[in-house]
Amino acid sequence: MKVVAFNGSSRKDGNTAILLNTVLAELEKEGMETELVQLAGSPLQGCIACYKCFENKDRKCAVTKDKLNEYLEKMIAADGIILGTPVYYADASATIKALIERCGFVSGANGGLFIHKAGAAVAAVRRAGAIRAFDTLNHLFQYSQMFVVGSTYWNVGIGRNPGDVKNDEEGLKTMENLGKNMAWLLKKIHA
Repeated sequence: MKVVAFNGSSRKDGNTAILLNTVLAELEKEGMETELVQLAGSPLQGCIACYKCFENKDRKCAVTKDKLNEYLEKMIAADGIILGTPVYYADASATIKALIERCGFVSGANGGLFIHKAGAAVAAVRRAGAIRAFDTLNHLFQYSQMFVVGSTYWNVGIGRNPGDVKNDEEGLKTMENLGKNMAWLLKKIHA
């Protein structure tokens, strides 16, 4: 079984990556194959509402000037999908929102490419907006008929500067439990 995580932060190795890697480490302990995809340095544009995905039904976005279709293939191939974002202006980053818009649209246009996969949202926050960003990420999972994985608290880590989340013991424990819970669910789904 494979889980792919997307880091929607502009910082490749910042707080969001630390949180995601904490989740992935637990999944690896449970025998899962994992991959962390860094969206930093690979800008994604939002959906242009061309509806070509509904017309073509080829499991691809018609906009090909970025890496969206590569990311979409990874999502289709995975059993679990984790979306991570820092909180920018009380919500998820524009980059992760573009991924959600376009992958969600293509999935829906092709009969539901993510149905019955496991999904989890992770947010890194300095202070406010974590729950709104967390909710934004979960919309893809809900719309796509995925199983949303939770933890012992909301999947949020607190820290402003790169590395600060390492001081958030509760946040790191939440990520560890999230990884364990996703592994458990995936094993049940594929039993």
